[in-house]
Amino acid sequence: MGARTTATLTFGATIALTEVEVRALDALVGYGAEAFLKVFKEKLGESYIRKHEAGIHSFFGSVGRDVLPALREIDQARIDLAKAASARAAAKRQKDGDDASR
Repeated sequence: MGARTTATLTFGATIALTEVEVRALDALVGYGAEAFLKVFKEKLGESYIRKHEAGIHSFFGSVGRDVLPALREIDQARIDLAKAASARAAAKRQKDGDDASR
């Protein structure tokens, strides 16, 4: 019995996306990998995309796991900022009202 050594080499890429790009990506993957592949094949043919199907499935999964939660955080941050701005404006109106009554 012999031992066999193997090595795995993995490459990756990191990209920075704007909010507009993340929302576009959300729209793109929103229909799912199967729907995307079906339409791609119908409109553009199967020969090119066939060798990339596993990558498409993996990519759509990565977007759902890593990118879309960031979009939800953006949405929540916008809500939090609006609430804080409203509270600050209400406090200013209250202060201005108190100052005017003196």
